[in-house]
Amino acid sequence: MRIRRGRKPRGMVEMRENGAWFWLFGSSCLQNYHISLPEKVNKILTVLHDAGYEAFAVGGCVRDTMLGKVPNDWDITTSAHPEDVKRLFRRTVDTGIQHGTVTVMLGSEGFEVTTYRIDGEYEDARHPKEVTFTSSLREDLRRRDFTINAMAYSPQNGLIDYFDGLTDLRRGVIRAVGDPEERFREDALRIMRAVRFSAQLGYHIEENTKRAVQDMAPNLAKISAERIASELTRLLVSPHPEELRTMVETGITAVILPELDVCMETPQHNPHHCYSVGEHIIHAVAAVRADKVLRYTMLFHDLGKPACHTRDEQGIDHFKGHAAVSADMAHAIMKRLKFDNETLKQVETLVRYHDLAMEETSRSVRRGIARVGEDLFPLLLEVKMADGAAQSEYRRAEKRRKVEAWRAIYEQILRDKSCISLRQLAVRGSDLIAAGMKPGPEMGEVLHQMLEDVLDEPSHNQKEYLMRQYCPGGGAGEEAR
Repeated sequence: MRIRRGRKPRGMVEMRENGAWFWLFGSSCLQNYHISLPEKVNKILTVLHDAGYEAFAVGGCVRDTMLGKVPNDWDITTSAHPEDVKRLFRRTVDTGIQHGTVTVMLGSEGFEVTTYRIDGEYEDARHPKEVTFTSSLREDLRRRDFTINAMAYSPQNGLIDYFDGLTDLRRGVIRAVGDPEERFREDALRIMRAVRFSAQLGYHIEENTKRAVQDMAPNLAKISAERIASELTRLLVSPHPEELRTMVETGITAVILPELDVCMETPQHNPHHCYSVGEHIIHAVAAVRADKVLRYTMLFHDLGKPACHTRDEQGIDHFKGHAAVSADMAHAIMKRLKFDNETLKQVETLVRYHDLAMEETSRSVRRGIARVGEDLFPLLLEVKMADGAAQSEYRRAEKRRKVEAWRAIYEQILRDKSCISLRQLAVRGSDLIAAGMKPGPEMGEVLHQMLEDVLDEPSHNQKEYLMRQYCPGGGAGEEAR
C-alpha cells in the first residue's frame, strides 16, 4: 500500500509522516493508513467495535494528527445510539443527547461520542431544528463543513475519506463538502471558519468555496456576538492574521467590523506612512506578537483616524486626537462583541496610549508607566514597535531606537524598585487618617500629589518627608503630638 521511492504514480496522494514522504493510493478507505491514537480514545473505539458497532475518531483531531499536531480534543462518531453508548460505559454525561452526543468519562477526561446523524432544517443559520440518526458514516460525514474536517479513522477500518480531504490537506486547500452555499446556509459561522482555517493553516480557499463565502457573508448577521468574537480571535492569533484582508474582500467585515472597511478607504498622505489606514492596521496586526490583547490592540489602534482626518495646505494628512477616538471605538466594539471586562480594559488602555510621547529620561518613562500601568507598559512598547514596523521607512530606525531606549530605562526602573504607583508609595490612606484627615476625595488628591512628587524624584518616597510636605502636622512624629 505504501511506496516510498520513485516517481509518484497517478491517482496517489502524497503525505509526510515521521519526517519522510510517502504516497497512498487515492481511495475513500485507506486500510493500511495508521494514526497513533491516545490510549483512552483507542479504548472507546475498541469497546464500541467489540460490541458490534462502527466507531471512528473524526474531524479536527484526525486532521491535526495528520499534520503532526497534538489535537486539543478527540471527537468520536459511531453507529451506536446514545442509549447504547450509555449502556457500554460506566460513566457518561448527557451533554447533547438531543443531537446524539454523549460524553464518555474515562478518569477525569471526557470524550464526546456522537451517533451518525443527518441534520434537519436549519432555522437560525447555526443549529438544525432536529436530527435523524443514520447507519451511514458517509451521510454523517457529508454534513460537515470542509473536506479536511470530514475524514474519519479507526484502527479497525483505517482512514475513511469520502470527499478527498487527504488531497486537499496535501495541496493546502480549504474546500467545502459538497455545495458550499448549502453548507454556509446550514451554519453561517462556517463562513468565518473558512477564513480562520486559512489563517491557521496557511491554506488557500478553493474558488467555489470563496465565492460562496462572499455571497453568503450577510448571513453572519444571524450569528451571536460571542461566536463571532471567538472566530475573530482565533484568526487574529493565528500565524496568518493578514487574512483579515480576505475578510474585507469577501464582505465579512462589512457585517462584523464595518469600522475596518472605512479605514481601508482612508488614505494617509504623510511621510510617516506608506499604506491606507486599513492596510497599516493589517500590517501592524501581523507585526506584533501572537497575543490576544496585543493583536486586538493593533486591530483597533487606528480605527478613529477616519473621524479625525484633516489635510493641510501642503496636502499632508493628519489625524490629531485619533488615539482617544480609537479607544472609545474599541470599547464600543468589544462591548458589542461581548468581550470580558479584563480584556476590554487592557485593549482600551493600550489603544488610548499607543501614541504616548515620552522623552528618553527616567522621569518621563516613570510617568509613562504610572499612566499606562506597570503590567501594561511592556506591552505598550511592543505596540509601539509594531506600529512603527507598519509605517514607511521615514525615521523608522530612529523610532525603533527610541523604543529600545525606553525599554532599557524601564528595566532599570524595575531594578531600582522605583515607586511608580500608589501601592508602592511610602504613605497609605491609613497614615493620613491617623494624622486626622477624613476619608474622601481630598485624601485621594493628597495621595496623588505625593505620587507626582515621587515620580519626579524617587528619593522623596519617604513617609516622613511626604507627610511633612503634604499633610502639615502629620509628619513630625509622636513628639509633636
